[in-house]
Amino acid sequence: MAPQHTKSDYSIKEFQTSKDSHYRDTSGISYREVNDDVVRTMTKSGKTYYMALVASILGAVVLWGLPWAYQIYVGQGVSGLNTPDFWGIYLTNFVFWIGISHSGTLLSAILFITKTPWRRSIYRAAEAMTFFSVLTAAVFIFVHMGRPWNFYWTMPYPNQRQLWLNFQSPLMFDVFAISTYATSSAIFLYFGSIPDLAAVRDRVTGWRKQVYSILSLGWRGTDSEWHWLFRAYTFFAVFIIPLAVSVHSIVSWDFALSKVPGLAKTIFAPYFVVGAIYSGSAGIVTLMLIFRKALKIEKYITKNHFDKLGMLLVVMSLLWSYINVVEVFTGWYANTSAENETLIYRMMTVPYAYMFWLMIFTNSILPLLFIYKKFRTSTLVCVIVSLGINVGMWLERYLILTTSLPRKFLPYMWHDYFPSWVEISMTLGSFCFFAMLFLLFVKLWPSVSIYEVKEDIGIPMKKGH
Repeated sequence: MAPQHTKSDYSIKEFQTSKDSHYRDTSGISYREVNDDVVRTMTKSGKTYYMALVASILGAVVLWGLPWAYQIYVGQGVSGLNTPDFWGIYLTNFVFWIGISHSGTLLSAILFITKTPWRRSIYRAAEAMTFFSVLTAAVFIFVHMGRPWNFYWTMPYPNQRQLWLNFQSPLMFDVFAISTYATSSAIFLYFGSIPDLAAVRDRVTGWRKQVYSILSLGWRGTDSEWHWLFRAYTFFAVFIIPLAVSVHSIVSWDFALSKVPGLAKTIFAPYFVVGAIYSGSAGIVTLMLIFRKALKIEKYITKNHFDKLGMLLVVMSLLWSYINVVEVFTGWYANTSAENETLIYRMMTVPYAYMFWLMIFTNSILPLLFIYKKFRTSTLVCVIVSLGINVGMWLERYLILTTSLPRKFLPYMWHDYFPSWVEISMTLGSFCFFAMLFLLFVKLWPSVSIYEVKEDIGIPMKKGH
């Protein structure tokens, strides 16, 4: 009589390689279960989801849209921007959201090139976070512009008037770098999703089937299609890594190429890049914690992922702390009246002193908890530390932009900056806008990679064959 196979005989544990077994917490999951779970996150929604979506839409409209319309109607004077500080919270939010965007696609690309197994469950949502953060940051350019209908001034049309565009301006660099980064991130996200869009196409009906049939580009899963998908995805991964580094370097040059005390620092490019990766990685931790709990996909996004991300945050914290010390030291070592005044104003003058030392605590001291594995795998500690890091990184950008221009060379031009309710409201509204985009994404796009999770769990086979 032929032996009877039990369910345990089909355990994936028998087919894990020794190389990846340390990373895999998805033992016993079948291919059908992966498809069912991902499609469920897209097609089944409870009241909590709709309440969150409505709240985020209302928040984006009331806190961001209406104050922006009011500012356009009344004028830029409703903000706290005034001579000599014309940057303020608007550009603080721009730099912050550009920083948040960096770790999604960049981390996904690096982990893909290095063939890191624990990437597979989280990279799709991280890449979406990148794209939505870039969109949020881009809107703040229009907000800060004051007259958004003149946005065509930033477009690279022929320069017959010899006034604009100034191709030597770092603001011009921003236009090319950020638009290229946004385009590349969208393509990178889409290319990696084509097989999953086809899998969803075959499991849904109605309008969804028609939409996903178009988006999947007739994907059939042939050897040739897999071959070209892998080559294209690898190309974009290699292309995006230096692009992401260059984007935030260019953002730093907006300030470092000036002669303003506190900004004219050669270390600003690596300072901004490290800060972007740091804040972006913390954003991924926060997002994944909410993501796995809300969609009930704890089997795919496990504590092992937070263990690895926690290690990354410790490394980035040490790098950020070192560069911050160097940035302060160079200003002190220069020993000029302008640099000394900038340091005193930023580090010892109320209310900026409170912000500065809170930034040091949240970015340099608090992440040291992640040296211990029990804290890296604790949900509560991960939430506190990751949120604390992003609070600190927002304060870092705020201090850079609002303590430099008010304390330039001429004391009679000094003027303290205080944000108005319009600026504060739009800052809060930007988070609602980002949440709205992500909530729509999880219902319209496979937020967990189906085919790469299947690669992670191995090939289901009968034991002994």
